[in-house]
Amino acid sequence: MNKALVALAMLMLVPTLPVAAQSDNMSFFITSVGSLDGANLGGLAGADQQCEDLAYAVGGGGMVWRAYLSQIARGGQSAVNARDRIGAGPWYNYHGDMIAQDVTDLHSDNANLSKSSILTERGSVVNGRGDTPNTHDVLTGSNLDGTVFAGEGATACNNWMSNGTGSARVGHFDRTGGGENPTSWNSAHNSSGCSQANLRATGGNGYFFCFAAGADPAEEQDQQQGLQEE
Repeated sequence: MNKALVALAMLMLVPTLPVAAQSDNMSFFITSVGSLDGANLGGLAGADQQCEDLAYAVGGGGMVWRAYLSQIARGGQSAVNARDRIGAGPWYNYHGDMIAQDVTDLHSDNANLSKSSILTERGSVVNGRGDTPNTHDVLTGSNLDGTVFAGEGATACNNWMSNGTGSARVGHFDRTGGGENPTSWNSAHNSSGCSQANLRATGGNGYFFCFAAGADPAEEQDQQQGLQEE
């Protein structure tokens, strides 16, 4: 399926109109829809592709999009830190408000991360604690500093390939709730499992964060070619 068709399919799952004008420099969002298969995102590559598709569908193409997800070392796979795969920053939300200047800023108290600033790719606010349903748990697989969470029982849901057994570290995008770190956006507690029902049971829906890691080389090449042809 080509990129345009995938993007169209994604759009059918979310409201058809954005809530306000999108900033030209949007480089961060929380997904408006999960995989609908629990924490089975198709691995890091599948999650990255969903970020790309959602961004493309609202005119956010031209960037390399990466999911803010860590993976543990297991089954021949090396550990991956979410903080190391999202570029250097700065990052801006749908409205053009800066979220963080760089990776260090993102994982500090200075980061502009709250329910009102963490918007979807279409500028919507996701349900948090106190809303019905509560979907404030966000998949990250990470520690507070953005490195891979490898605590007891953590499997990153078989590195984002499981919709059954296992567990994943989640954050609270609205900065409130329960767990060891209730106000953490990226490392509040573990999920109760990896299925869609498991994620919903603890206040989630399989959402995750997407960051623009830089310009898409293919898009830049196409633009340069177009200029040369003119």
